[in-house]
Amino acid sequence: MLAGGNAGDPLAQKFGVASKTLVPYRGRPLLEYTLEALVQAGLEVILVGPSLPLNPPPQRALPDQGSLLANLEAGIKAAQGSKVLVSTGDMPFLQAEAVRWVLENAPQAGFVYTIVARPTIEQRFPGMRRTYARVREGYFTGGNLVIIDKKLFFTALPLLRQALELRKKPLALARMIGLGTLVKVLLGRADIPGLEARVSQIIGVPAKALITPYPEIGVDIDKEEDLRWLA
Repeated sequence: MLAGGNAGDPLAQKFGVASKTLVPYRGRPLLEYTLEALVQAGLEVILVGPSLPLNPPPQRALPDQGSLLANLEAGIKAAQGSKVLVSTGDMPFLQAEAVRWVLENAPQAGFVYTIVARPTIEQRFPGMRRTYARVREGYFTGGNLVIIDKKLFFTALPLLRQALELRKKPLALARMIGLGTLVKVLLGRADIPGLEARVSQIIGVPAKALITPYPEIGVDIDKEEDLRWLA
């Protein structure tokens, strides 16, 4: 579970905590809700982030490594299995049932990324603002659960580092993705199988999207507006 962050994050600053995953919601830090769901789903949880007493406690805790990719690398290295479920720490509505569904329905691939359709989100959380991408199959938001093949992750790691280095250089990142693919995405003409194939080609690892019926997987807390909406 990735629970690291920056005390300079606006939400963390407002509440005087080391990471936005520690922001209080209904008397508990956000990350405890996610942690509880993962533990109840029967998983051994490795938490990468601030060190503090938690209920329930993770099986193992690692210090924040200073960046998202470094935290991800440290957590995957510490995991025992060949495949690792990666979770963010800011999903206050996540339930064990949703976690188990992802584990049971994930396709065979080196990288499985959960996505949630807009109607699924809006039916459960009407009026909550999310960022959606338009593809031929509809509008989707990214989920906060990912399944990664441990061995294949380290094969793709150099490409992931390169993508993160280019994230503030749109033209270079566009060249990496492919201008044709990028134009299709911007125009809403891309489709999920085509994007799966392109991502697989870029990272050199078979990648699949998993459309999940559980909206809470796509609802996280990024800003103060989200907390006000939940109040």
